[in-house]
Amino acid sequence: MTKLSVNINKIATLRNSRGGNNPNVVQVALDCERFGADGITVHPRPDERHITRQDVIDLNKVLTTEFNIEGYPDERFMQLVEQIKPAQATLVPDPPDVLTSSAGWDVVKNYDFLKETIEVLKRWDVRVSIFMETDLHQIEYSAKTGTDRIELYTGPYAEHYVENPEAAIKDYVLAAKKANELGLGINAGHDLSLNNLRFFKTHIPNMAEVSIGHALISDALYFGLENTIQQYKFQLLD
Repeated sequence: MTKLSVNINKIATLRNSRGGNNPNVVQVALDCERFGADGITVHPRPDERHITRQDVIDLNKVLTTEFNIEGYPDERFMQLVEQIKPAQATLVPDPPDVLTSSAGWDVVKNYDFLKETIEVLKRWDVRVSIFMETDLHQIEYSAKTGTDRIELYTGPYAEHYVENPEAAIKDYVLAAKKANELGLGINAGHDLSLNNLRFFKTHIPNMAEVSIGHALISDALYFGLENTIQQYKFQLLD
């Protein structure tokens, strides 16, 4: 079964909007685990506008499921990963001031940088995933970097799903097939929701993990956190 990693950045955004510690990021993460999440994802950014460095440290002390830290692999990020040694580090090509991850790596252009970074992460016993679009040439190059997995950027899929699901999924099916041929694990994330997740899961073979934050936390406002996590888990059943 594909694992569900809950991205809790939005919980931290809500907390930071008023200061203090309400909602409590650590408690929400523990509740997500208790309600069935297979992992917790965070994406600490340099300005700490949501998840802070201290959040990452505090979470690492108590989480019992897989901890996935996303980010651009600059010196700050690498120092944090070395300290925490999470189950997985997901490398994204975001500049510091970007609102959200909205593009995959140009692996050809950044090949040496990624290869060297991944070698370091694997020396620390951290599984590596790199954020990718569906370009088959780029996926071929990603396998040469030594990464364990790719995370397919599903923003375009979600955008076009409503108008034409079959067209929206087509390039992702080809990308997943290529990744499978190359021995790469497959993760996916960005704008996956209760509306489009099941269709994506059905068409992507051997998908290891989805990372979902914005839609899941938004749904939890209506359905409650426990019920929402269970609904997302249901979409991922084989």
